[in-house]
Amino acid sequence: MNLQRFETMDPHLLVGLVNTELRNNSESLDDLCKTHGLDEEKLIARLATADYHFQAESGQFR
Repeated sequence: MNLQRFETMDPHLLVGLVNTELRNNSESLDDLCKTHGLDEEKLIARLATADYHFQAESGQFR
């Protein structure tokens, strides 16, 4: 999955892609960001624009 253009993706589509990747292929948000070369703070901020916030207990954005 190519998440390199996350800053221009629709955040409602992006949250589904990120949560799928977190569930299926990553051990953590940090792992996902390192694997895909993403800036974690920017990813969190992008998803926050649509009121999605990372929930550590579930390991997903909601």
